[in-house]
Amino acid sequence: MNTPFVQLHPLGFVENDQYLYAVVCAYENGNLLLVRTNGRSTWELPGGRREPGELINATASRELREETGACCFEINPVADYSVKIAGKTSFGRLFRAVITERDEATDFETDEVRVFESLPDNLTYHEIQPLLLQFELKDKMSNNR
Repeated sequence: MNTPFVQLHPLGFVENDQYLYAVVCAYENGNLLLVRTNGRSTWELPGGRREPGELINATASRELREETGACCFEINPVADYSVKIAGKTSFGRLFRAVITERDEATDFETDEVRVFESLPDNLTYHEIQPLLLQFELKDKMSNNR
């Protein structure tokens, strides 16, 4: 199995149609919000694929709503990133969101949504998402957000 190579880039590094994914470091009451999807027993940051013609910033907001039930939030882009696996590179954008209200009754795309004080060990993308979160936390501290 090939180990993914994750690289961070400044915002706007690629054109919108090159983005495949939006990943959101979402916080609720100061704690990290993670989701469990597709019957998996592992956790991940909310996010997903950009739909054709969709702006990547819109993808992030849509995925956050669909996966967490967030209905009141502030979301901002942090950085672009690339992941290279087996010689193939894909691009995404990393976001930070602060959720102030979620609709618990919403039938969203996830099996479970939970807040964590820190990343659990059982992550779906354990070689990628901790690096993205680590960068987001550094960016947050340097910008005092």
